[in-house]
Amino acid sequence: MKIKLYFLLLLFSTSIFSQNQIETKIDKKINKIGAQFNLTLKTTVDTLLTVVFPSTKNFGSLEVIRNYAIDTIRKDNKYDLIKRYGLTQFDSGRYVIPKMTILINKKPFFSDSISVNVKDIVVDTLKQKMYDIKSIQTGEKPESNWWKYILGFLLLIGIGALIYYLTKKYQKKKIEEEIFKTPIEKATSLLNSLEKKELWQNGDVKTYYSELTDIVRNYIEEALEIPAMESTTFELIQGLKLTSNKRKLKLSAETIRSLESVLKQADLVKFAKSQPQDFVITEDKNKIQKTILTIDKSIPKIEELPNEEDLLNEEQRQNQIKQQLRKKRNRRITLACASVVFLLVAATTYFVVNKGFTYVKDTIIGHPTKELLEGEWVSSEYGNPGIMLETPKVLKRIDLTKSLPKEGLALIKEMQSFAYGSLVDNFYIMVSTMKYKQEGQIDLAKSLEGSVKSIELQGAQNILLKQGEFDTPEGIKGMKGFGSFSKIDSISKTSVRFYYEILVFSQESGLQQIITFHEEDDQYAKKISDRIMNSVELKKGT
Repeated sequence: MKIKLYFLLLLFSTSIFSQNQIETKIDKKINKIGAQFNLTLKTTVDTLLTVVFPSTKNFGSLEVIRNYAIDTIRKDNKYDLIKRYGLTQFDSGRYVIPKMTILINKKPFFSDSISVNVKDIVVDTLKQKMYDIKSIQTGEKPESNWWKYILGFLLLIGIGALIYYLTKKYQKKKIEEEIFKTPIEKATSLLNSLEKKELWQNGDVKTYYSELTDIVRNYIEEALEIPAMESTTFELIQGLKLTSNKRKLKLSAETIRSLESVLKQADLVKFAKSQPQDFVITEDKNKIQKTILTIDKSIPKIEELPNEEDLLNEEQRQNQIKQQLRKKRNRRITLACASVVFLLVAATTYFVVNKGFTYVKDTIIGHPTKELLEGEWVSSEYGNPGIMLETPKVLKRIDLTKSLPKEGLALIKEMQSFAYGSLVDNFYIMVSTMKYKQEGQIDLAKSLEGSVKSIELQGAQNILLKQGEFDTPEGIKGMKGFGSFSKIDSISKTSVRFYYEILVFSQESGLQQIITFHEEDDQYAKKISDRIMNSVELKKGT
């Protein structure tokens, strides 16, 4: 879901100019780790109304350890309903108790958000026994597992090569076991076996055409002594024509054209992923069968040879040529495959050792924020007063006016907002500026808390907030908030931790804000956020 911080500007305006209808109190705003905060919610309603207070285990990052019963005080025809909660936190820091929803006759009302501080317990060094500082000890270097991935990769290649070798050996052995008296007998038997496989009927047209053309090529090679298996379609047809003229075979031009058309069709199927219709496949099979029979009939049954010794020598010479061609082809294929594998392994090993496995994985497979970081950045000005900054992508304008209530919108004179990404993405940035009609000093601390609350309304949990002053190179003072929060991933249903940064500035009864957040362990997104925040330049209000 595309994140739209529609509530952000509303929270700013309401935190400054409006009050809640629910009375909210807390006994103390500073407490020790593990100590209890007592939160009280009070409302006055008619005796006929139904009130439902929140019943949850956590108020923001604070844990509810006690949920007291509702105190009811009757005043004439009204009730004072008082609900108390005991809250605690076991980590030091500044936390925000968010606005809680109270249903009055099913209509939602909200309590005030309250900021509290949890302090560390001070240790009295005069009473606490002290110990000498221990010497520095070298910890065990964690074992790197990158070599395991390389070993697994090589093992997979080896297994694949072994399977391929055994499969080819088995197929070759199976074919050699079938002994045929003549080439025509072998071709006819293989054609019948091919039809029994029903390859093209089951959608495997490519394999069907490959085996069909291998049968006719092998027949031509054995019957006419033409190196048909290593020849292209053009070379095979030319060789067939020359042999036909030389040996005076009675092959018509139509027979040769028929064979050529099937071979070209097979090339389209194997290399261009063509899908011929069923009747075309059947016709091509019939053409091959007819071509083989025609060639067989055209070959003279008795050939006049000079003598038996010459025939034997010629046959041996042709066999030697074929064997040499096969050996050269196999050597080229083996050398090419070995070179590619070696280069891949060497390059992968080099980058894993020097850059780390994560870098190699993100470079090969890809990583969204790494691509953003290494892409072409743009520098633009947004809003009024303008905010200059660098971003990996141009921020797009978003309209927040339609989501604001009339009373909140009436307080705003002008506002502009720009954003990129969403809460479900790996990285998000939003820039917004606004001017209020009512002049006055804006409380940046409350504005910062409102920003944090807007993130919580989008599903953030366990928000940790730290804040401090922030000065731009132009001397404009503001506040910086940063910390982390968790959110449930909608796909994996697991909790993911996010890191966020917020800058807020106040000029001329207006507010300027920059907010970024990303997954906490994403090193590329962190570099993006740092570069953006370091590039911020503010135009002074006029």
